[in-house]
Amino acid sequence: MAHLRFPKRLRLLAPRDFDRVMQARASATDGLVRMYGAANDLGHPRLGLTVSRRVGAATTRNVWKRALREAFRLVQHDLPACDIVCIPQRDAAPEVARLAASLPRLARRIDIELRRRSAR
Repeated sequence: MAHLRFPKRLRLLAPRDFDRVMQARASATDGLVRMYGAANDLGHPRLGLTVSRRVGAATTRNVWKRALREAFRLVQHDLPACDIVCIPQRDAAPEVARLAASLPRLARRIDIELRRRSAR
């Protein structure tokens, strides 16, 4: 059985990591979340979250962060080995089931874009 934990090694914590992902300019979006990604050589995905005040009050932002972490925890083994930063869309509701379906789909789109760029 796969381990479904979310240890520190799966998190983006350093500002330089967030900057590297944002500078890679590989992104995908749906009505729920915008995702940015950059390749890593770690062999596993890492998650970073950016939840601004535009999403809502502190309690709403915390619900978003919890939902994104839980969705990532559940689908981490289906994600490509890349660093991803998730930014929730303003008018969406944080539902773990929808996020768990959305994260692998968006991550695959980003992975394809990154591979296409590296092939050039």
